[in-house]
Amino acid sequence: MESPIITPLYSNSRIHIGFIPEAEELNREIMDGYRKLREEDLLRRSHFFGGRYENLYLEREQIPAIARVMAQAETYARNILQQPNQALRSGFWLNDMGPGHVTTEHNHDDNDELLSGVYYVQVPQNSGELVVLDSHIRTLVTPQAGMFVFFAPTVLHSVSANLSQETRLSMGMNFGPAVE
Repeated sequence: MESPIITPLYSNSRIHIGFIPEAEELNREIMDGYRKLREEDLLRRSHFFGGRYENLYLEREQIPAIARVMAQAETYARNILQQPNQALRSGFWLNDMGPGHVTTEHNHDDNDELLSGVYYVQVPQNSGELVVLDSHIRTLVTPQAGMFVFFAPTVLHSVSANLSQETRLSMGMNFGPAVE
């Protein structure tokens, strides 16, 4: 996979936007694999708010296309962190956001994360915007399938209500120093 080019959302921003070239095929494979998962296939669920678990954890191998998305995300992360040869530890989870659901304001500054991000798998029209609050600047990002958004783990963010009649599926992710 060739090195991606990171395109800032706007200048002086700590928000970075990237895209994966073969997103349509990968996203179809991820959605097909996700639909086949049963509750017992998940490693764990966390963050129970508004009648749903916001974070659904599984192994990369359960849906092989996830490994390809994460490989691209790790390349982006190394470029954003300006350490192209650094080994990173990365983790991910799925966020299934049905009609009417929101994701509450939070950050990912729990451990030794260096960078956080999200990848969008299925994004129906009007299924919510990513709301990023960084240094008192509120930025709304309208997601697209195949889009990555990266930001510092200390940045507060949320997702506005899914006003569509369909599920929106995204992958949250964190990157930290590799464990030796």
